[in-house]
Amino acid sequence: RSPARRCRPTSTHRPPDRLVVIDDNVSRPATDVLSERSSRVVSYAKLHRSSVRRAEGRFLVEGANSVTAALDSGRAAVVLVRAADADRHHDVVAAAVERGVDVLWLSERAVAKLSEATTPPGVFAVCDLLDAELAEVLAAEPRLLAVAVEAREPGNAGTIIRCADAMGADAVVLLGDSVDPHNGKCVRSSAGSIFHLPIVRERSITEGLNRIRTAGLTALATAADGELSLDDAADVLARPTAWLLGNEAHGLADEVLAAADHRVSIPIRGHAESLNIAAAAAICLYESARIQAR
Repeated sequence: RSPARRCRPTSTHRPPDRLVVIDDNVSRPATDVLSERSSRVVSYAKLHRSSVRRAEGRFLVEGANSVTAALDSGRAAVVLVRAADADRHHDVVAAAVERGVDVLWLSERAVAKLSEATTPPGVFAVCDLLDAELAEVLAAEPRLLAVAVEAREPGNAGTIIRCADAMGADAVVLLGDSVDPHNGKCVRSSAGSIFHLPIVRERSITEGLNRIRTAGLTALATAADGELSLDDAADVLARPTAWLLGNEAHGLADEVLAAADHRVSIPIRGHAESLNIAAAAAICLYESARIQAR
């Protein structure tokens, strides 16, 4: 037989919606395409709700970057692909099959039911939840943490996670009443970074800050009226550091500012009144990473 032969559908000894790889070619979908009324699709669509995610211990990710990162981290339990996009997502499907992860084909309406994106990319994964323990993160003696305090906007939270990953931070900590990091918009905004570093959720702000400082990290609060300018903070940034990033609407509460070792301001040389939390996080984490890399 020619090495370039097309793959046949799987035999009855395997689930018909499972793909196999033969001679580096991935089989195309035949008749086993899940509709929007499929029990599996209905079940996965419910994972858009935080209460369901918490009860089932799993969440849904969307997009090739996130799905690839989920596969690489071993978190993906099932991959779902729009049947019409078999060629487009060939590499994702091949990676799933290589790892023994089931791949299910979706109809156009099933994709619409699962997607939260304006233009659905047509590829999803169902994954185990990502929650890490603060004690484990601190036991590893981290040098750089991004600590979002009561972050409510999922797009900003996802961007902070992405920035923290890019700057080599050891973990992201979400303190207080923060957004669920498994929220679809948060996951998409992280562009796969949510799978690259530990994500901690700690409900008690006071306890979380106490544990972080007791572990030997210097707590730096971002503040417009900080007594320390980021331009002059090199000596402080050289130490193990936890950046405290405030709520999008109200910033950091007075008690959080009081608990910080320093309040740090970012010099604004143009006419903008302020920076949003994601932009501030990117600047502060970059400066810390630059100083610590010396």
